[in-house]
Amino acid sequence: MEEVIKCLKFDDKGLIPVIVQDYSDNIVLMVAYMNKKSVIETLKHKKTFFWSRSRKKFWMKGESSGNVQRVKEFYYDCDSDCILLKVEQIGNAACHTGYRSCFFTKVNLDGANNKEIVGKRIFNPKEVYTTKKTK
Repeated sequence: MEEVIKCLKFDDKGLIPVIVQDYSDNIVLMVAYMNKKSVIETLKHKKTFFWSRSRKKFWMKGESSGNVQRVKEFYYDCDSDCILLKVEQIGNAACHTGYRSCFFTKVNLDGANNKEIVGKRIFNPKEVYTTKKTK
């Protein structure tokens, strides 16, 4: 793990962008950020861990929703400043808004730049994120 950490180039805030892609069909599910702790925990547990820039907190994907990501492959780019994770998406939805992918809004390039929702909502986030889970 230390060898990987030494290779990666984190920004001045200690973060590196991460593209998360479905292992089976290559759909881009989400983009997030990791700090060193996130990378270490991801490699150690083979589940995705991130740093939330908005909440300023370390978190595991699926800790609230149950939509966990099992890491199948870990890559970093030629500049060592971006990570690509290929994952098995448990629960079918990666997006906190209830869609499979965070990239469900398409901008039509017909000159009008209209947008359309091209994904199907899998769960209602109001039901998932407002209820405390008991273990």
